[in-house]
Amino acid sequence: MITLSSAMVLAAGLGTRMRPLTEATPKPLLKLAGRSLLDHALDRIDEAGIDTVVVNAHWFAEQVEATCASRPRPPTVVHEETVLETGGGVRNALPLLGQAPFLVVNGDAFWLDGPVPTIERLAARFDPETMDALLLMVRTAAVQGETGRGDFLLDPLGRARRPKEREIAPYLYGGLQILHPRLFAGAPDGAFSTNLLWNRAIENGRAFGQVHDGAWFHLSTPMDLRRAEAALATGLTRPLF
Repeated sequence: MITLSSAMVLAAGLGTRMRPLTEATPKPLLKLAGRSLLDHALDRIDEAGIDTVVVNAHWFAEQVEATCASRPRPPTVVHEETVLETGGGVRNALPLLGQAPFLVVNGDAFWLDGPVPTIERLAARFDPETMDALLLMVRTAAVQGETGRGDFLLDPLGRARRPKEREIAPYLYGGLQILHPRLFAGAPDGAFSTNLLWNRAIENGRAFGQVHDGAWFHLSTPMDLRRAEAALATGLTRPLF
């Protein structure tokens, strides 16, 4: 168990699969249930009592900056001149995140907590002695929308692995993770995906998963967003808990 003191929200992506909604708006600023996805994520981080919060921005960065500046506790915004992708974006912000394990949230992640707040559950599960990465996992069977072959499998101890050829994985990455800074030792400069670091942690037996116990929404396309809005409006999320 750890106490989280820093977090980062990834809000620099181009949101190409969400077009035309993202032609003039960054994906994290699209609205769901009356608030932007970015505000929803920052609300949860604030509720978790995390003091240091960083948001990266690139696509319509000025809109992201304005949204952050309007909050009661404005996070620090890091403007990326070029898109650094998920891994490069976090690596670029490491000097602001400190030396302790930290939370990373995708800017388009939207979830509803189960009995215990999701961020609190992740922090309670993270063991810095044995883990370099702890990822929130979502059961593919509970997801509306295209899930492909899934992302990960988990062993009885919660260690993550990738699916083998022709193997179907029962879990998707849910857009929240706790990472230890040592995961980035030897990471490349510039743009790269966090998948590169996850795969190394998997090989070393130091990547784990925590299965989500609340509702979660796959928000990749405009149809996904409409489906989530309808589910929230009608209360159809409750059976997923």
